Amino acid sequence: MEKRLRSYDWFGKSDKMGFVHRSWFRTQGYPDDYFVNRPVIGICNTWSELTPCNGHLRDFAEVVKRGVLEAGGFPLEFPVTSLGETVMRPTTMLFRNLASMDVEESIRANPIDGVVLLTGCDKTTPSTLMGACSVNLPTIVVPGGAMLNGRFRGECIGSGTFNWLIKEKQGVENYTPQDIHDVETGVARSQGHCMTMGTASTMACMVESLGLTLPGAAAIPAVDARKKVMAQLSGRRIVEMVREDLRLSRLLTREAFENAIVVNSAIGGSTNFIIHLLAIAGRIGVQLTLEDFDVIGSRVPLLLNLKPSGKYLMEDFYYAGGLPVVIREMASYLHGEAITVNGRGVAENCSEASCYNEDVIASLSRPLQEDAGIAVLKGNLCEDGAVIKPSAASPHLLKHRGRAVVFESMEDYHARIDDPALDIDESCVIVLKGVGPVGYPGMPEVGNVDLPMKLLQKGVRDMVRISDGRMSGTAGGTVVLHVSPESSVGGVLALVRDGDMIELDVAGRRLHLDVSDEELAVRRARWVRPEPAATRGYVRFYIEHVQQAHVGADMDWLRGGSGADVKRDLH
Repeated sequence: MEKRLRSYDWFGKSDKMGFVHRSWFRTQGYPDDYFVNRPVIGICNTWSELTPCNGHLRDFAEVVKRGVLEAGGFPLEFPVTSLGETVMRPTTMLFRNLASMDVEESIRANPIDGVVLLTGCDKTTPSTLMGACSVNLPTIVVPGGAMLNGRFRGECIGSGTFNWLIKEKQGVENYTPQDIHDVETGVARSQGHCMTMGTASTMACMVESLGLTLPGAAAIPAVDARKKVMAQLSGRRIVEMVREDLRLSRLLTREAFENAIVVNSAIGGSTNFIIHLLAIAGRIGVQLTLEDFDVIGSRVPLLLNLKPSGKYLMEDFYYAGGLPVVIREMASYLHGEAITVNGRGVAENCSEASCYNEDVIASLSRPLQEDAGIAVLKGNLCEDGAVIKPSAASPHLLKHRGRAVVFESMEDYHARIDDPALDIDESCVIVLKGVGPVGYPGMPEVGNVDLPMKLLQKGVRDMVRISDGRMSGTAGGTVVLHVSPESSVGGVLALVRDGDMIELDVAGRRLHLDVSDEELAVRRARWVRPEPAATRGYVRFYIEHVQQAHVGADMDWLRGGSGADVKRDLH
């Protein structure tokens, strides 16, 4: 006997409330049979004109609806908070948890049997997935896709990655205002999100490796017609998933999370992957720790030759065969039986994948780098951990001892970094405080701060940088991030002073402040906690309840979920 749909409680009854629900929906012209045993599919749309990366998703929703209708479903699109990485202040990470709440409550409160998540820009993927996990209905993700390759004077350039070079280009390479304008108009030349292996592309690959998209969905460019085909097929499949009762909790197993960690290492994915995957695991109830990312992923070979760790871009990745090729190559590292949204195991889905360009996707036998992944550091400077991406760092700096040059805030950094009198050289360690979840607030992508102009002009292109913030997945450098506990809650980072010696040993997984425990105790006794950045509204709520980076920076009371049941009616 077919299981009764969740939406039956809204549309299937012959009582007063059934009359109310159906009659108001009839204002849109829906016929009788839409209310009889048709799975209602909620299309969760992060489209917004304030989120350029997701500007095409309004059209994509119509394509998904075609697939839902073809499979006998009843598609209903709904908007949720959209997070535009390129414009929102002070950082979209401040609002990731808010958007997840919007998604969770929108799904739970409405007559929805299954969900399609339309995602794109960085935080729209983890936020929608976090919210969906807390409800745990059948769910499929349709990534919006990357832009076409950026172009500038005959060369391919990456949106995002070039951003971090502008100071150098202007101050050292003498780029003119016209040069910068020409780059600006050619670097982001189509719909879609950043086409480097930045956070948006990393998130698209994350959901595919978790088994939450149809195979091959992650790398298709936003403007490629095959992306719309994938969206339509996803609309068909979500209806089948509802009938099979294939919920997120059946897909997001511990094995699926381990697969995602391995794949992220193999593609040189963003460090932001860690903080988002930890939060997602916390919502679905899978035990995952910061240390797992090192144990499972740090000895994985790098196969994907994409910026910022390589030279190609997402369009090239798709033409070379896309993520199924990486998954097939990494089969011996993966739990191949982990089920995906199409009901088949991840290994079966990718067993026939072919590589069409081995310069873009290397083979397991000839990787680009033997040990990639993200290293998790421990030490007195980061008692709960910190992370670094070795594939994007300078090899000569992975073991380094240097004198700290400390900036107490981003404003302090901006005011002094290019002061010719600043006592700094290439051997120093730049320390940035006050940019963690509580301190900024929201943990912005500022960890990869620009180097001092006087050092750039000397030819210095990298230095060790340490902070309690994040960095864009489009960026590179020897950058230690996510220091936990953060400075603003009294972590040891708060106690670092100019001139202190800091030791970084990535191979040894160590980050050490060479200051005695006795001296640190004296400094701690004198430390004064900063005033909170807000006294009202959501931001105050966030500051009071956000967790630290090493557990995913979710709200303490949002971990886990409330399920899909709603006990009370509206009348």
